[in-house]
Amino acid sequence: MPSDKPRRFTFLLLDRFTMLPFTAAIEPLRLANRSAGEQLYSWRLVGPGQDHATCSNGARVALDASLDAEAPAERDDVVIVCGGTDIARATTRPVLNWLRKQARSGATMGAVCTGAWVLAEAGLLDGRKATIHWENHDGFAEAFPQVDLYRSIFVNDGNRLTAAGGTSSIDLMLHLIAEAHGDALATEVADQMLHTAIRTDQDRQRLSIPTRIGVRHPRLAAVIARMEGNLEDPISPAQLAADAGMSTRQLERLFRRYLNRSPKRYYMETRLARARNLLMQTEMSIIEVALASGFSSPSHFSKCYRALYGSTPYRERGTGAVTA
Repeated sequence: MPSDKPRRFTFLLLDRFTMLPFTAAIEPLRLANRSAGEQLYSWRLVGPGQDHATCSNGARVALDASLDAEAPAERDDVVIVCGGTDIARATTRPVLNWLRKQARSGATMGAVCTGAWVLAEAGLLDGRKATIHWENHDGFAEAFPQVDLYRSIFVNDGNRLTAAGGTSSIDLMLHLIAEAHGDALATEVADQMLHTAIRTDQDRQRLSIPTRIGVRHPRLAAVIARMEGNLEDPISPAQLAADAGMSTRQLERLFRRYLNRSPKRYYMETRLARARNLLMQTEMSIIEVALASGFSSPSHFSKCYRALYGSTPYRERGTGAVTA
């Protein structure tokens, strides 16, 4: 979008925001200005505090203005919510009201990391496409069913932008730079950042299953993918084996050899990991979490949970919040 006026980005730094997604978003703008030899972009930092924001690693970042003193955005502005740990506590009424006001002014609204949770809480992602960090995906999906949630590294849905966290902010910004000023400039910025593989909104967040488990075995990876896709309604080991074209005993040997646990144990641990995320990220009841993780009995769920994590779901509730 060529213009004589720099496009302005407003970064809303919430308490305990994660630094990497924020810096990965602002640095491409600086480098675009440098590479172009002119000011294509400007930015300002705002937050609920008066003079600084504290990120999750304890570092402090000076703010240009507090929300109280900040004027509404202009139509060509982009507002980016930078979230992090304990996002539910950072999602205050003044923050939500400020975001709604910016949206009414016509600004493009965006978020990195858990910032998407805040936009959704403000009602600004209703009926829109969005993404959030994979660790928060299940909790977000349960809390905001009206949002069309994706597992890609970023989503550009017109005047709604979301990046999943980490270095995905780089790819979102390169995408915006390329849209406005061409692929050549975006490539030059990526080169300056030593970002050797520019990803698109079709790239998924997590490493492939073989990379995650450290084993390159196609049939094992296929079985694990089936497990991860069926956590609410678990598939029996016998059916998993049959679908993979092997006997139950062969499947058992495969898991024992490469993962040092039975298929049943691996499946159980995967389901309990999902349950733990839901307990810490949502207000779902214990029974709802149990059912969403494939347990029909709360007592059985509690017993299995305690065996793995050393604490019951009831005690776990309230010890954490939406994190990244």
